[in-house]
Amino acid sequence: MTGTSRGGTVTLLFADIAGSTRLLHALGDQYAELLRDYRTLMANAADGEQGLLMDTAGDGLFYSFPTARGALTAAIAAQRAFRDQEWPAAAQVEVRMGIHTGEPLSTDASLVGLDVHRAARICSAGHGGQILISLTTHNLLGGEAPDDVHLQDLGEHRLKDLPRPEHLFQVVVSDLPGEFPPLRSIENWPNNLPRQLSSFVGRADALSEVAARLGATPLLTLTGPGGVGKTRLALEAAARAMDEFPDGAWVVELAAIGDGALVPESVASVLRIKEQPGTRLQVTLVQHLAARRMLLLFDDCEHVLEPVADLVDELLRAAEGLRVLATSREPLGIAGESLYPVPSMSVPGDPSATVGQEDESEAVRLFVERARAVQPAFLLNDRNAAAVTQICRRLDGIPLAIELAAARVKAIPPEQIAARLDDRFRLLTGGSRMALPRHRTLKAAIDWSFDLLADAERTLFLRLSVFAGTFDLEAVEAVCSGDDVMDVEALDILSRLIDRSLVVVDESRGEARYRLLDTVHQYAMERLSELDLASAARRRHRAHFLMLVEQLAPMLFAGPQATATIERLALDHENLRAALQWADDDPEGAGDELRLAAGLARYWDMAGHLVEGRSWLARTVARTDGEISELRATALTGLGGLAAQQGDLPAADSAYDEALTIQRQLGRPASVAYACSNSANIAVERGDFVRARGLYEEAIAILRGIGDQRGTAFGTLNLADVAGRQGDVSEAQGLFDDAVGIFRAERDLMGLALALGRDATFRLQQADADGARARHGEALEIYRQFGDGRGVARTLMFLGDIVAVEGDLAEAERLYRAAIDQRRQLGDRAGLATACDRLARVLAVSRPELAAQLIGHADAQRDAMAASLPPADVSERDQLLAALASRLGSTLDGLRADGRRAPLDALLASPAEEEAVG
Repeated sequence: MTGTSRGGTVTLLFADIAGSTRLLHALGDQYAELLRDYRTLMANAADGEQGLLMDTAGDGLFYSFPTARGALTAAIAAQRAFRDQEWPAAAQVEVRMGIHTGEPLSTDASLVGLDVHRAARICSAGHGGQILISLTTHNLLGGEAPDDVHLQDLGEHRLKDLPRPEHLFQVVVSDLPGEFPPLRSIENWPNNLPRQLSSFVGRADALSEVAARLGATPLLTLTGPGGVGKTRLALEAAARAMDEFPDGAWVVELAAIGDGALVPESVASVLRIKEQPGTRLQVTLVQHLAARRMLLLFDDCEHVLEPVADLVDELLRAAEGLRVLATSREPLGIAGESLYPVPSMSVPGDPSATVGQEDESEAVRLFVERARAVQPAFLLNDRNAAAVTQICRRLDGIPLAIELAAARVKAIPPEQIAARLDDRFRLLTGGSRMALPRHRTLKAAIDWSFDLLADAERTLFLRLSVFAGTFDLEAVEAVCSGDDVMDVEALDILSRLIDRSLVVVDESRGEARYRLLDTVHQYAMERLSELDLASAARRRHRAHFLMLVEQLAPMLFAGPQATATIERLALDHENLRAALQWADDDPEGAGDELRLAAGLARYWDMAGHLVEGRSWLARTVARTDGEISELRATALTGLGGLAAQQGDLPAADSAYDEALTIQRQLGRPASVAYACSNSANIAVERGDFVRARGLYEEAIAILRGIGDQRGTAFGTLNLADVAGRQGDVSEAQGLFDDAVGIFRAERDLMGLALALGRDATFRLQQADADGARARHGEALEIYRQFGDGRGVARTLMFLGDIVAVEGDLAEAERLYRAAIDQRRQLGDRAGLATACDRLARVLAVSRPELAAQLIGHADAQRDAMAASLPPADVSERDQLLAALASRLGSTLDGLRADGRRAPLDALLASPAEEEAVG
């Protein structure tokens, strides 16, 4: 099944346990046993009538039946089973049920649509032990009801969240209870809750949380940005909680009140309380509420926050049975208040999710339902699903924005809506004429919040729009202070913006980082540009992140610190992009762009951002063409390194040679030596060993001449490699020994570990497995001592190579799997690809299918970086593929494709997990 389609005529049954929260508190751990038995009894009754379980949430069960009679029979059988069951601790379990027949929409995930909502609401109107059915189901049953069943006409009732009254019938069975209180319909409870003319979509978890909090706190305030659905959630929660408040649920709408002094009068008007001469109205309200059990919903408090807070505080202190539910863009800030930040609706986590997966998203379900309201023929299908997903994700799952976008479906398809979201404040207009003005357009919703800010809050809020992605407090203080915002005030002002739901805080990493929702961010950016303040804010942003890059760049060469530094820079990757772009756009920004790109070159390399890094470096070196500077040489060196990673050796050679030319002109000996080594490295890859030897020897002579022992040792290692490739084993081994000796003498353990590894690789090529193993073992201990994860991963692979050559493929597999785990922890795509290739090699005979999938996964990792297979590995890969083709035949390509798509966890789950390497 793909897309959303009509599911045919079915009968829907909803069931839940009345008073389940009370039972949970009373039974504690025994409640789980009760819930299990309840579900089993319901399943047994449904199975006998071909009932299908469509959904479950806590004690709520949703079944679909092919016939109305089957649903009724199952409901009666289940009620009898519940009556006869011996429940834990002699608990009294009473289950209410609602049955309705209709034509819901069928998706891969479940059934959806208004008929589903109607069945759920019919259930919620009943009491424990009661079975209610709709008029449609009643008419379908006709004379087919069992002889001992009577369908009692209860008349029409207005149910929560349904656009029209429902004609309901009670199922009366001779051996089951038949007397119940009045239905929990809106008419049967004192209230002034407005009738909702559209369905309430999703938010099951939010409703459960609000219900639990209402029972545990005198004041619950729902906070969140404009359009997130605070009012709708509060009204739905109040409607569902009405039976807990015998004196009613009453909403006090404050949006139209301009004078805070009118707040008590608004409450009195709603409750129809007359002011008594000579008595403060607040006192009269207290006297009225003192002995009542009532729910008051104060809606839209933010513009009259102080008078609302004062009144609510006074009422709650005097009226023990009062509960207050408030909606506000910031807290009331009084004793006893509990906050519930209303989350955005869930959005598809994967932009490429299937249609069925998208249906599981609350935001997508809302879009589809509202789109169908204006265009009844609208269906979510393979053609428009990606666009609908993009709309919901870019609108942050904000219900108001999604509803306004869905309303445009009557004029343009989702694909065009998605393409116009960069201009969303002109696109997302045209809300209901009956809605409050600020809910008719997305811009008006945010204008309302912005207009309530103090001057310093407005200034900081607008300046925050220069950030891309998330940002930390240090960045806020550096970028957003100045003029009327002091850096010491930034935290206080930022906290107030968080309270006002304009800034989102994330502490999941142990340190607070902040962000603006995408819609709020775009609004602030537009306002900042309108006020001609964007250029100055962007310059401060660029200066801060340039300072950060230059502070952290040296740590990328510092062994164990490199991993932590990569992770730190990754947090601000989007800000670094923005800083580069603004430098590139600035006619006077070439110098900053060069400094940023040069500083980030190694980060891009180590983090696998090869395409992006190469693009920025190529742009900045072209912009500074002719400049002779250390910075430009550094940028060219970075450009050469990324080109080499991608297998573009001519481009790498050109960049390295230009860097060498600049360094010779600058005349800094050490820099010349290192540039020689870089050019020599490419000469080695291209097979020009004569040129490589000359450049390495020049580098060694320079470094030895200035007393750079460490540099001399690295140059000696490189020269040893060339000697080995030229076939001079004796010279090569002597040079490797010299390099190892220098590092030992200098007590440079990290350099020693690298030298030992390269010496070991050479020894293995000479069939000295024992010597290779000993050197890799020593190197591994050093890497572990210093916490160098990359060194550990690299050495584990080398040790795997040794045992693979010796024929111990099981041990090789164990070592390669350990290396893969290490590479994944580091986020090292290039190393992960190499490790997958190595593991595929040892599995080629025993598990060729998995080997083919691992090769596909390695290719996907390289494609993600736009990197190519190292030239030295091409021949070995070709031989491996030929061997696999002889075993797998025509299935090889399909298995490689599977490996590209499959998560690595799934591939490595078979066989059983290997034990970790100690």
